[in-house]
This record gives sequence, structure tokens and C-alpha cells, in this order.
Amino acid sequence: MTEISSSLEQPDALGDPDERRGGTGTARFVLTKIAEGLGSLVLVVVLGFLLFRMIPGDPVATMTRDRPTSPEQLAQLREKYGVDKPLAQQFVDYIGGLLRGDLGDSYVYTRPVVDLIGERFWPTILLVGTATILAVLLGLWLGVRAAWRRGSLFDRTQTGIALTFWSMPQFWLGILLLTATSGLFPSRGMRSADIPDGFFAQSLDVLHHLALPCVTLLAVIYAQYMLVMRSSLLGEMNAEYLVTARAKGLRDDLVRRRHAVPNALLPTATLIFLQFGLVVSGTVTVETVFSWPGLGLLTYEALRGPDLPMLQGVFLVLAGSVIVMNLLAELLYRVLDPRVRTQ
Repeated sequence: MTEISSSLEQPDALGDPDERRGGTGTARFVLTKIAEGLGSLVLVVVLGFLLFRMIPGDPVATMTRDRPTSPEQLAQLREKYGVDKPLAQQFVDYIGGLLRGDLGDSYVYTRPVVDLIGERFWPTILLVGTATILAVLLGLWLGVRAAWRRGSLFDRTQTGIALTFWSMPQFWLGILLLTATSGLFPSRGMRSADIPDGFFAQSLDVLHHLALPCVTLLAVIYAQYMLVMRSSLLGEMNAEYLVTARAKGLRDDLVRRRHAVPNALLPTATLIFLQFGLVVSGTVTVETVFSWPGLGLLTYEALRGPDLPMLQGVFLVLAGSVIVMNLLAELLYRVLDPRVRTQ
């Protein structure tokens, strides 16, 4: 009996079985999600090729519609851009270009697609990134306050405003703001031509142009965070751990800040990461209304072509950013919520 008890008391040389299983489960979970992300990316590549070739119209004929072009010249252009090849050969060329990091040349701009996307990338990050960060801060703050004062005038007012903005088309709100603030803010572009050189003057000019499109996006995006945060916190209001915290004598503000809000943030944190995946995509309608030189406006211009290489490249960048952020959101949720790690 002594030998048996001593052997049971000896630690396992390989460590605790639950810990080993947890570590293996985490590695398997991460690898599975990465594999799913790669599979989604492959699907995006295939769909990005096929989807835009279903758009009616001849891109070469569209490019030359404003100038006289002979049939021989049209044939030469189709051969130059490869649209005269069979669909299977076009797909092989497309995949080969992707593996080399070459997204082709734009039909409209006659420049490499990679260079054009690089130029429009940062204006979109500035616009949608700024609006998203402000929307997160405003939406979470209002959501917490509204839920904690459920049924109050503040709650009813803020919920009604958020529902109104969330259901409002972004382009229509942008047009309303342009009409209401006519002359107070620039209506198009990112910079003015007559602004003197200098970091301070140039920065103020960009902020002046940024105001209206940023407010348009902010009004719609913050509503989503506010309503989700309010709903999550309401689900935690009657939890037993909050009753216990109050029974220990904690002030209401401490109960909310230390216990209720951290647990209610879990769904909102996932939503934030998913929304940041859309930061790169920007908003086609808002950028088009305000002529903001980002990826959204570039997408609109490519659709008018149709500029197939540009559409394929932008679609790949936008969808890839969503896939990456979705992967990070799932990994983050596993870190934040211990219950997920036990499944």
C-alpha cells in the first residue's frame, strides 16, 4: 500500500494530462483556423476571377468608346490584354501572376494594379480607420450607459438614434450632410490645390476634407457597436456574480466597470476585429459621394470599365483583409473567453 500511495504521489514526468491536452487542443485549433483561412483565400481567388468576367460588356470596347478604333486595333488590344484567350488560359495566367506578385496592368490607367492599390490604400486607412476608432469609443460608451440606465429617457433616446442611423443608407446620409453644410466643408477630394506647403497647413487641409466623410461613416458604424454593447450588457445585468459583488458592498460604478463590462465586451471585441477587417475595404458609396481617393472610389471607377485586373486586385485585397481579421477575431475570442478553450 505504501508503494502504491507513493507512486500515486509522484508527479507525472510528462506533466498534467489536462495541460498537455489543452496545449495540443490550442495548437490544433490554431492550425485548423489557419487552414480554414487559407481555404477561404483560395475560394476568393477563384471567385474573384470568375465573378468579374460575368459583368456584361466588352472592356476593350468600353476603353475605346470615345475615340474611333478600327477592328484591327480592337483585336490588337484584346490580344495585348489577353481577353481574347480561352477562359481556362486566362485563369492560368491569372494564377501565375498572383504567384509572382503581379496583379496585371489596369485597363483604364495603363499602370500596374499593385501601384494603384498602394496609392489608394492609405487614404482609405485614414478615412475608415479614423471613423472606426471613434465609432468604437463612442458606441461602447453610449452602449454601457444606455444598458445601465435601461428604460430611462437616455436609453430610449440613444437607442432610437442608433437604430435610425444604422438603418440609414450611407450614401444618402452623405448627400444630406453635403446639402446641410454647403460651403462649410469641401465636397470632394482629399486636398486643395491652393494650400501652401508645410506640414501644419497640409494636415489641416486634409482634416478639413476628412470631416464630412468621417462623420458619415461614424454615424452608421457607431450605432452597431452601441446596440451590440447594450444588448450584451443587458444579458449580464442579472447574473449571479453581479449580485455577489453588490452583496460585498461594491459601489455600482465598480460593479459595472470591474465585472459587468469586461464580460459584456466579449461579443463586441469580436465585432471590432471583424469591422477592422473592413477598414481596408473602405466604403464604396461614401468615397464615391465625397470623391475620396481611396480603394472604394477605385473600385467604383473599375466597375465602370469594367477594369478586370483592377477589380480582381481590389477584391483580393479587400476579401483577404476580412479573412485575416476574422481569423484574429476567432483566436482572440479563445483567449478572452476561457469557456471556449474547454470545448
